Amino acid sequence: MAVKTVREAISEALWEEMERDEKVFILGEEVGVWGGTYAVTKGFYDHFGEKRVRDTPIAEAAIVGAGIGAALTGLRPVAELMTINFAFVAMDHIVNEAPKLHYMFGGQMSVPLVIRTVSGGGRQLGATHSQTPDVIFAHFPGLKVVAPATPADSKGLLKSAIRSEDPILFIENVTLYQTRGEVPDGEHLVPIGKSKVQRQGSDVTVVTYSKMLNVSLNAAEELAKDGIQAEVVDLRTLRPLDMEPVIESFVKTNRVVIVEEGWRSYGVGAEVAARLYEEAFDYIDAPIKRVAQAEVPLPYNRNLEQLAIPQVSSVVEAVQDVL
Repeated sequence: MAVKTVREAISEALWEEMERDEKVFILGEEVGVWGGTYAVTKGFYDHFGEKRVRDTPIAEAAIVGAGIGAALTGLRPVAELMTINFAFVAMDHIVNEAPKLHYMFGGQMSVPLVIRTVSGGGRQLGATHSQTPDVIFAHFPGLKVVAPATPADSKGLLKSAIRSEDPILFIENVTLYQTRGEVPDGEHLVPIGKSKVQRQGSDVTVVTYSKMLNVSLNAAEELAKDGIQAEVVDLRTLRPLDMEPVIESFVKTNRVVIVEEGWRSYGVGAEVAARLYEEAFDYIDAPIKRVAQAEVPLPYNRNLEQLAIPQVSSVVEAVQDVL
């Protein structure tokens, strides 16, 4: 297996799917001549041409709206939004149209639309460009929400998303593009809606996703120095939410810490905790602990920003509490 960055894995997935299926095309701000804000589509314009790599105006509602229309007429658009913070401008299209058309018209039409966007803080982009509102979009039935952490999952899940008949919000964390990892050779698909145990352990379950997977794995290594073995479960998809590996791990360890980059109130951790209380109450040996971002607009100042975002020490402390 080759070692690649998340950026390379995502770019490779897009390239392979565009080569495989001529109905796949890309649209978004600066995806063509410029090669994408984060260089994911660099070189695509020259190879695939302007009809399949379309630069758009700075108008997120137009980007997603055009994507919905194209999907309804048989194409497979991949719409890029420069950041998830700008998805709010296209909220009606994303949550009120794309996820509901198949249902409202009795299955007569599908919306095979992928919306790629970037989430998360940590790069001093200010409060309005650094949010992690992933859970807001996961609230709506009909819209699948995918948020991978590793290069292998990024490639495999994006390829599966492009081939899906459903609208999918594909969330890439802004700080993960340079993360390196092994990616299987050849055709590589990862099923959407399947959580994965990324580290085996016996003392405590840590449930997480996206950027916080790396934070949690690093925390697990720190805890191992004290003889504490943490099992780390990566959700990978927020809707549909696969709780089976989480519950299986929890039944084994009887203790759980849930780690997310978004805010704690009404968050992913709240949903996971509620399901554990509902479905595995008899196995709880300690109150469920949640680790999340401080409930403030994310500061621009680097020191304050890092204080607000969960760190390795935050996870270590939470695990020690539940133990």
